Amino acid sequence: MTNYFILAAGDDDPQQWTENPNPLLPAGYDLVWSLICFIIIFVLFWKFVLPTFKRVLAEREEQIEGGIQRAEAAQEEAKAALEKYNSQLAEARTEASQIRDDARAQGQKIIAEANTKAEAEVKRKAADGEKALLAQRDAVVSDLRKDLGAASINLAEQLLGEDLADSTKKSGTIDSFLAGLDSVGSGK
Repeated sequence: MTNYFILAAGDDDPQQWTENPNPLLPAGYDLVWSLICFIIIFVLFWKFVLPTFKRVLAEREEQIEGGIQRAEAAQEEAKAALEKYNSQLAEARTEASQIRDDARAQGQKIIAEANTKAEAEVKRKAADGEKALLAQRDAVVSDLRKDLGAASINLAEQLLGEDLADSTKKSGTIDSFLAGLDSVGSGK
């Protein structure tokens, strides 16, 4: 640093400039040794550091690309699974709708069969009731005929004053009387 002060404080002698070189330019021996050190460091860097660095970068790149590919594959699988799930869900909905429609149709069929059976049962019971009613009517008419026949014989015996105990005579008189009643009742 002393030289610099001297230079700044010194006179303007040109010879002094040749003895003291420019402070901004290094000496020639410094340039040579710096260049040799630089070349040695560059060769070592080129031979050992750079290949390792390139290998590490390549491995990282492969890991990243592999991760991206795995993520894309997983995304494709997820998309395929979602599509499969949606198609299965649509099939299940269609199947459920078909089952509901079949159940409704079967229920309506069962209801129709039950209504048909109930109507048949009602008709059968009505027919049985009519038969029973006709049988009871016939029984009542038969009983009434007997009672009416006996009453008419009693009345005829009282009017005629004789005994109509003969059963054939009695039944013939009753039948003719009842036939007369039937013709009167039917409007003949």
